Amino acid sequence: MPAGAITLADIKSADWSLMLDSPSQPGSGIGSVVAGVSDVDQCIKIILTTPKGTDVLRPTFGTDIWKYIDAPIHQARPAVVGEVTRSITQWEPRVKVLNVTVAPLAAAAVQAGAHLEVTVAWQLNLGTPAPVQTTSVALAPAGSPGQRL
Repeated sequence: MPAGAITLADIKSADWSLMLDSPSQPGSGIGSVVAGVSDVDQCIKIILTTPKGTDVLRPTFGTDIWKYIDAPIHQARPAVVGEVTRSITQWEPRVKVLNVTVAPLAAAAVQAGAHLEVTVAWQLNLGTPAPVQTTSVALAPAGSPGQRL
């Protein structure tokens, strides 16, 4: 076992999963875990960046927000908000979605406005008030430079 590796004895939370690599740092998640709120944040990112139909064991897992990537923003925004809200509500029961914002990224590498940023404000479903958390993902057409898929 590598030095500094996490063992099951080190995990103190009931909610945990293996850490995914950062898009800019391949291999950065090896041997690490996320727990608690960080685990929920990672799960929301996985839901948002998984196209429906790509998980063969769960064909309805993920979102269909990719359908709207090239649509005019006034048409894409309400469709993406609805899709994100439905998907997170279905696949992440630990949270309550408070707000979803969709905005074009002005500094897109290919063309200004050609990429979207989706930000979800959410709270843990604890039965008592919990701090508001946010999760953001950038979406780009397939094959674009800077694509985060």
